[in-house]
Amino acid sequence: MNLMRLQEELVSIGEPAFRAKQIQGWVYQKLTGSFDEMSDLPLSLRTGLKNKFRLCTLSPCVESGSHGDTVKTLFKLEDRKTIEAALMHYPLAAGRVRNTVCVSTQVGCPVGCPFCATGQQGFERNLTCGEIIDQVLYFARYLKDCGSGKITNIVFMGMGEPLANYESLLQAIATLNSADMFGLSARNMVVSTSGLIPQINRLSREKLQVGLSISLHAADDVLRNRLVPVNKKYPLKELMAACRSYFDATGRRITFEYALFSGVNDSQAHACSLAHLLHGFNCHVNLIPSNNTSNSAYRAPAADVVQSFKQELEKLGINATIRHSRGQDINAGCGQLRSRFMVDKK
Repeated sequence: MNLMRLQEELVSIGEPAFRAKQIQGWVYQKLTGSFDEMSDLPLSLRTGLKNKFRLCTLSPCVESGSHGDTVKTLFKLEDRKTIEAALMHYPLAAGRVRNTVCVSTQVGCPVGCPFCATGQQGFERNLTCGEIIDQVLYFARYLKDCGSGKITNIVFMGMGEPLANYESLLQAIATLNSADMFGLSARNMVVSTSGLIPQINRLSREKLQVGLSISLHAADDVLRNRLVPVNKKYPLKELMAACRSYFDATGRRITFEYALFSGVNDSQAHACSLAHLLHGFNCHVNLIPSNNTSNSAYRAPAADVVQSFKQELEKLGINATIRHSRGQDINAGCGQLRSRFMVDKK
């Protein structure tokens, strides 16, 4: 609930509106998980809150850790559906400690990319704003409890297509950004999309200053139609125009995610095509050796192939880095832990 809604609810049960800010402080700044801990509220109010509201919509059912730098959690929702979220710890990133939470926005995904474990699970429903925020609060409490600092970054790159759940996403960003609530700068949040052009254009008008990341994976329509099926509706020429408009409106450099698949999109010719597509664009390319899934047609290239692809891009003037996969030993790729859980339940 935003502040106004919470104030209205409190007034409706005979409580003063100012209590709303106290409650929000407990939830978002003190990171309490229980109404009983809200010691500056009257006992009668705490009891009333417990009877009428809930602080958590998620319950962890599987949790895996990888070398102290990644924690992946599978959550069960109140309707017993499951989603994933991950905490990635970077001890010294650009001179500072960084704790990044990767959150889901949907149960499953409607885009259906053939190389993605989530895409192979199909789509079930959108998450509520509360379910999105709860993933962040869970890991904020986790860091607090183990004395490992605070969340510094949020990426909406987990299960689902974030811009297909636009209203809940926008409300979650506003709540997490608000100085009276979680208080994280919008510049420390990144929204990923497979390329929903109307929503990209709408997001550019919000003036939120969130980063935008495009799951590109191919530089021509024929190949991208295969890898990212939404490209059939929103082809590359239109997508690139929307990206330029987003940059013009926000001044935020766009990141293009390019997952590399052996023998599919990893040749020098593919690198040249990508450089041509992005020529003159203020952007950054994240090269991602693929996480292997049950679809054997999409496997990671050899390390030297990945390096050669990066070098070709840089030679042609495109800024690129290789995002080394974290947590492969714990099924940290999108949808992998959930896929394993679903198989184990059978």
